Amino acid sequence: MIRSLWSGATGMIAQQTNLDVISNNLANVNTTGYKKTRADFEDLLYQIDREPGAPVEPSSMVPTGIQVGLGTRVVGTNRLMSPGNQKVTGNQLDVSIEGDGFFQVQLPDGDIAYTRDGSWSIDGEGQIVTSNGYLLQPGITVPEEAEEITISATGDVSVLLPGDPEPQNIGQLELARFVNPGGLKAMGKNLFMETPASGEPLVAEPGQEGLGTTLQGVLEMSNVEVVEEMVNMIVAQRAYEANSKTIQTADDLLQMANNLRR
Repeated sequence: MIRSLWSGATGMIAQQTNLDVISNNLANVNTTGYKKTRADFEDLLYQIDREPGAPVEPSSMVPTGIQVGLGTRVVGTNRLMSPGNQKVTGNQLDVSIEGDGFFQVQLPDGDIAYTRDGSWSIDGEGQIVTSNGYLLQPGITVPEEAEEITISATGDVSVLLPGDPEPQNIGQLELARFVNPGGLKAMGKNLFMETPASGEPLVAEPGQEGLGTTLQGVLEMSNVEVVEEMVNMIVAQRAYEANSKTIQTADDLLQMANNLRR
């Protein structure tokens, strides 16, 4: 009876974490390049009162045994890298990735971070940066007098200068991909960091080495489906409620046992 109290508690704790994950997905439904996460569960240890397969007689054995589980827990949060919806903005510095890969940015401490957020800006020195001012890698500087910026599907960046009808190439976008992108460490600010679980990045130009191509004037939105998250939230709520009922029922049984003696 006591086991059911603690098993129900583990279920409530796990569903609370599940709801936290769902809430974060819903909060980022409009975040550019956001990839939704999913809570994965596993059952806890089992108390084995009778070992399955234990011999009963020389010619027979216990077919199933008696195994009572002790609850559940969240074992991981799996990030789903399916593509998000494409939003046409017409902004010449908005770039989405059609396919696999991440843009590379340089953090203030020199480390390289990775992002699917392609909403770029130009800082006071003409450098292409993120909304937080982190430099795109490899760095590209746009001339002050540039009238138009063009980014090709293969990442070639060129500009039109006054009095020159021919576009001038000013840089090349590069993308990075990982064997296990779900193993990247989320840093916030739409950034990820490499980890031993993600593997080392494979860097190449768009369209090469299995990487996607770039699309100018378009942003990749979040891959969160609101209806799906609402259904998941209802399931989590009901599961939380069911676990609370097991605790309440176990408590009622304990109360009945205590009232046997008058």
